[in-house]
Amino acid sequence: MDFTKEDSAGYLVNHMARLFARDLQQRISPLGIVVGQFPILLELWQKDGVSQKELLGKIDVEQATLANTLNRMERDSLVKRTKNPTDARAQLIWLTEKASGIRAEAYEAAQTVNAQALAGLSAEEQRQFLDLMHRVISGMRQE
Repeated sequence: MDFTKEDSAGYLVNHMARLFARDLQQRISPLGIVVGQFPILLELWQKDGVSQKELLGKIDVEQATLANTLNRMERDSLVKRTKNPTDARAQLIWLTEKASGIRAEAYEAAQTVNAQALAGLSAEEQRQFLDLMHRVISGMRQE
């Protein structure tokens, strides 16, 4: 069986993700955040005060990776943790004022990177591309 990276969806998606991450990092580094923190911030900007388990279910990373990233974010004053009043074993993760204050600029950075990346596609192609990505992600989550 021949394998060529040019025909590999996994290779191409990974390559594209690295390019997105590089460009996004350039835009968000002045905000004091890194690409690895961005998915967590996106979730907390939508719904603050969630458990680590809830975050795991949303961002599809390993538990240890999330724990390490949250530790760095807490060190950098981006999140704080409090005891969960309904489960003594769990903690809730909350945004700090610092993290809440960079939301608009971070969204703008992401929108700019997305717009630049998709500029070569028509509006219909962009919609189709996003729809196909959603379908692939959904299919992979069900495995």
